Amino acid sequence: MKKYLLLGLMAATAIGILLACGSDTSKKSDKLQIVTTFYPMQAFTEQIVGKEADVTVLVKPGVEPHDFEPSAKDVATIQNSDAFVYNNENLETWVKKTTQDMKHLEVIKASSGITLLSGASEDEHDEDAEDEQDGHAHVYDPHVWLAPSLAMKEVETIRDQLIKKFPQKKAVFTKNAEAYLTKLKALDQAYKEGLSNAKQKDFVTQHAAFAYLAHEYGLNQVSVSGLNPETEPSATRLKELKAYVDKHDLHYIYFEENASDKVATTLAEEAGVKTLPLNPLESLTQEQENAGEDYISVMMANLKNLKKTTDVASQVTD
Repeated sequence: MKKYLLLGLMAATAIGILLACGSDTSKKSDKLQIVTTFYPMQAFTEQIVGKEADVTVLVKPGVEPHDFEPSAKDVATIQNSDAFVYNNENLETWVKKTTQDMKHLEVIKASSGITLLSGASEDEHDEDAEDEQDGHAHVYDPHVWLAPSLAMKEVETIRDQLIKKFPQKKAVFTKNAEAYLTKLKALDQAYKEGLSNAKQKDFVTQHAAFAYLAHEYGLNQVSVSGLNPETEPSATRLKELKAYVDKHDLHYIYFEENASDKVATTLAEEAGVKTLPLNPLESLTQEQENAGEDYISVMMANLKNLKKTTDVASQVTD
């Protein structure tokens, strides 16, 4: 009899522990669960929601967003979330197919309403027309977040869509977003002041990620590779770029900080110039996170490095 009583007490204790754990889990689930694709979307969303939500990022440091495909676990994470934030289909090409049957989910396209640049030239296209041309989505440049003026628009879009979905959070989301937008406006102003009187408007970069930055602040990006940083340029292309560097009297070639700089270094050596990093902010390294770096600090570092080119006038005369 005592044996059965003991077993009963043990069972009751186990049930109590399970109920307590279940209670803790339900408390955690009271927070909104928001999934984002890669670092800028995570950073912008976290600034808006503050402590009101848990924000998850799918593309981890060291993973190339251009090549990322969600795992079954990632899809389940999206499925179980309250909202999903991405940049646009030109980078996250898998989003529409993955989320098309998730009717319950608030899917937020941060670049909605922003005019996108062609991935092949400086021609512009209305992004609203993009949704009707899925087969040609790859022709558009996705790197909107690298212009502070456009990053502000993405923050506003994320804020507005979250408020629409969760109106009870309007006050806190509005307050948080306004505080962050104030910082982004200061960043935008720093870019305007730093680049408005550029003595040299041309810059050569390994990864064609900075067309929006160039477009917004009056510069001209010339890229070694295309929109995908893993693309290898041909020998003919490298020869053309060396001639371009010589013609425009450029002293720096910019490489992507979190990717191989082999091509940029080779070109720099052949052209007799130096290299500097320009970070496309597709992710932060663990070291950067530990050092407290963020979107704004990295963009300020990008500006500092850009000015090493833009502040020096060409000495070449035609």
